Amino acid sequence: MRKHVVIFSFILAALPAFAGVTVTSPGNGSSIGSAANIAATATTSCSKGIASMGIYPSPYQLAYVSSGASLNTTLTLDPGTYNIVVVAWDNCGGSSTSTVTVNVKSGQSGVDVTSPANNATVQSPTNFQATATTACAAGVASMGIYSAPYQLSYVGSGASLNTNLGLGPGTYHAVVEEWDRCGGASTAPVTFTVSSGNTLSNLQSKGGWTGYAQQPPTYGDCESCTPSGPGTTWSLQQGVKSPSLSGNAAQFNLGGTMVYTDVLWNNHLIGDGSSQGLPDSNHTLVQTLHNFTYDVYFYGTNMGASQALEFDVNQFFDNLGFTWGHECRIAGGNEWDVWNNVSLKWIPTGIACNPKSNAWNHLTIQVQRTSDNQLFYQSITLNGVTNTVNQYSGPYSAPGWWGITVNYQMDGNYEQSPYAIDVDQLNFSYQ
Repeated sequence: MRKHVVIFSFILAALPAFAGVTVTSPGNGSSIGSAANIAATATTSCSKGIASMGIYPSPYQLAYVSSGASLNTTLTLDPGTYNIVVVAWDNCGGSSTSTVTVNVKSGQSGVDVTSPANNATVQSPTNFQATATTACAAGVASMGIYSAPYQLSYVGSGASLNTNLGLGPGTYHAVVEEWDRCGGASTAPVTFTVSSGNTLSNLQSKGGWTGYAQQPPTYGDCESCTPSGPGTTWSLQQGVKSPSLSGNAAQFNLGGTMVYTDVLWNNHLIGDGSSQGLPDSNHTLVQTLHNFTYDVYFYGTNMGASQALEFDVNQFFDNLGFTWGHECRIAGGNEWDVWNNVSLKWIPTGIACNPKSNAWNHLTIQVQRTSDNQLFYQSITLNGVTNTVNQYSGPYSAPGWWGITVNYQMDGNYEQSPYAIDVDQLNFSYQ
């Protein structure tokens, strides 16, 4: 049987040169239920792109075909071992394949997703609820959520999950997966759309950004400092096409001659000085909001030049201030710190922070103001890995302010090495 599959795959791998097919579900060597979710993407060197993709669960049995460079479908398979071949055909006459071997188990096994509903329109943060069953006598070990291919956004132990994910506006083809204690796994896809109703999208391309130098030893916002330095230099360039995910990224630059100096960029989103048309002049909105998600992609060619990168959410009302500060120490030790509003110092979380150079890093931060006005740091997700922070802080006195703002900050190192960070798809969700 394996000999035939190899010959079959070779026949399909026609010229011209092809970049390849990547199967994201099911995992190679996994044990699955009879309802097999199969998801894959393809790339090609053909300038005309991918024409279609297909699935052969066995040699010469074309069970599914879809147009375009991706597929995500469920096939019903009898119990047994399958060498499933996923094929992509390009518009230049070429093709490529990828083979995944799975064991289809008999008995009841699978994932049931109850939230979000398939094809529903939801808000962010998005609530996920699911349960899993398995034919494995030892039971289900854990469950996870892939919000996009290769992006494992959440993992929890046991046969059920109930969690919220901060997601930017758009349509998602998510997959919920269970892993049992016998080495098997099952998946269930769910498609939904995140509404932009309570999300301010692509803020990196919008107005309202103001930069301030922060110089030692006090590190206060220096309103008299100018971007031309020489102690601290900084700039913001919007409308960047490359590198970019949306075609409208923003590049933040830091330099100067004074070592260990920083630049804070601030944007007033809601309330006083709103850049987004949400002035809340009657004070009817800001104090009602409790849950916030800061979702952003960032790219640097030399992350090691950064002492730290900082991402903050701020809320002000009734003379109270709430600053959810998150600092990714890079040259400073590759760890996340959070800001304590009472002691006025950074608190190490023990969570590693290792952003990649020459690649897009996806960061999602979730925070909450509790019903008794405490700051609650919920979670940090970097490149698909979610860590629970679970730390609290009290507020501070902030007379005269009313609104919600976000910060992005770059810190200089011991040489004040100049560096740039490109930011894209910066979305802020509130409720």
